[in-house]
Amino acid sequence: MSTVTNRLYRLRSRPTGEVTADNLEWTEESVPEISRGQALIRTHYLSVDPTNRVWMSDMRSYIPPVELDAVMRGAGVGQVVASLREDLPVGAHVVGLTGWQDYCVADAAREDLPFTVLPDPLPAPLPAFVGVLGHTGISAYLGVEFGDPKPGETMLVSAAAGAVGSIAGQLAKRRGARVVGIAGGAEKCRYVVGKLGFDACVDRRADDWRTQLDLATPQGIDVDFENVGGEIMDHVLGRLNVGARITLCGLISEYNDYDGTDTQHGLRNVSQLLMQRAQLRGFIVFDHVDRYAEIIGQLSHDLSQGALISEDTVVSGLENARDTLNRSIAGEYRGKVVVKVVD
Repeated sequence: MSTVTNRLYRLRSRPTGEVTADNLEWTEESVPEISRGQALIRTHYLSVDPTNRVWMSDMRSYIPPVELDAVMRGAGVGQVVASLREDLPVGAHVVGLTGWQDYCVADAAREDLPFTVLPDPLPAPLPAFVGVLGHTGISAYLGVEFGDPKPGETMLVSAAAGAVGSIAGQLAKRRGARVVGIAGGAEKCRYVVGKLGFDACVDRRADDWRTQLDLATPQGIDVDFENVGGEIMDHVLGRLNVGARITLCGLISEYNDYDGTDTQHGLRNVSQLLMQRAQLRGFIVFDHVDRYAEIIGQLSHDLSQGALISEDTVVSGLENARDTLNRSIAGEYRGKVVVKVVD
């Protein structure tokens, strides 16, 4: 395999704002040989997530930042093409941290988050395993569970047309909650209400988005599934009901603003957490690996029964991954965003 080209991205510098070619270099190298305890995995689909942008920075996080000159970290789904490991047989489809590259080496002695072998035959298309049946679907499930929306309560979901928010809103509706989304643009809002079944959706790109949000939540907000942060979250804090719950899944509006000294510009309405006796819980999906099988089983059942709608945005070509991340953070896509690496 040493003569086969491995296309990949290496992180050369910490980005400020959008990720550039100077930050994330596209290059080609030889595919490494494997040794005992290793397997070679060919990436088929690469997951593009806002957390990729966090990993490029050196902000304090739940996982160490990607080291400079290292292959860019990223989740992917692929197939084992060579193996000296019994647990990763040749031909098996797997999901895990493949990195932003064509080929990765799975080393049993160095895996903090090991690769998972997928069922054969596959119960869903490969992209689903980095989407609704992967970390994004699990995040939605956990966040709704932690927020515990009850019948008749109002739950707000920011980034409602995205990979996590679109699933979270549907799960909350099944619990009997009134679900209001926030999305970027009229087309996304129509999708969130008309296709996903939300009760209302606020266009964050409209000049009057604050008024829209107030009108869409006349009884206040009981649960906030927070994916965005910034001024949107600040306004939401001002509409919390007594005993409200916030599940903090992401702060996508702030990731490009990090300059090495400051992660956010502050929340003016944070005092409402105290005044309304609200609870705020941050969570990271990697902390709940022991529940993956249970949750994926439930989500898979819901998909098979038509009780859950999932949409993928597939961008062809690993060479387009950097631009795809920038466009994803800017809110140009809907649903789960993946890069198709193998034709």
